[in-house]
Amino acid sequence: MRVVIAEDAALLREGLTRLLEDRGHVVCAAVSDGDALLAAVAEHRPHVAVVDIRMPPTHTDEGLRAALKLRHDFPGTGVLMFSQYIETSYSAQLLEGGASGVGYLLKDRVANVAEFSAALERVASGGTALDPEVVSQLFRASRQRGGLATLTPRERQVLALMAEGRSNAGIAAELVVSGGAVEKHVASIFGKLNLPPGESDNRRVLAVLRYLGSPA
Repeated sequence: MRVVIAEDAALLREGLTRLLEDRGHVVCAAVSDGDALLAAVAEHRPHVAVVDIRMPPTHTDEGLRAALKLRHDFPGTGVLMFSQYIETSYSAQLLEGGASGVGYLLKDRVANVAEFSAALERVASGGTALDPEVVSQLFRASRQRGGLATLTPRERQVLALMAEGRSNAGIAAELVVSGGAVEKHVASIFGKLNLPPGESDNRRVLAVLRYLGSPA
């Protein structure tokens, strides 16, 4: 897996580089600002980019805005935001046009290297990896949109776990219910969010987009 890292803290940048290389991945570039991130992705076309939110020059949301441009210009590259902050104003925009290949993890909540590596691989392969706290804050910012108010508490739990990138089997294990029960909840969610079956649209992705308040 080819990876580009954008992190302005030199020690963390070096640590991430060593961590990924030790697990057999190729770090094509490790940079410290948004412009360098876009240049590195254009040059190396990595499978995924790991991006901090707050980078030079203002240390506010440069990384997230660079990630938005990256998604637009290089849709085949996955983006894993890796930050100690939750930024809701641009985060839903990051998912516009399809939630595949997007992640948002909090630095102080990643329990171990294996968890981080698994999330990165999932994003690189087109999946999602969202920290539950990120999901919760995005939901609070947008919970009245798109028919979400009609969901039952259990359906909201199922949709939140979908947004974290869980499979139906993973959701069943987390909620200690049967796979059939999860399938019924998912079908109900699709119905309430007016997401009929279609050959071209991934309803699971569209449901997550609706959940996060992003236009689908």
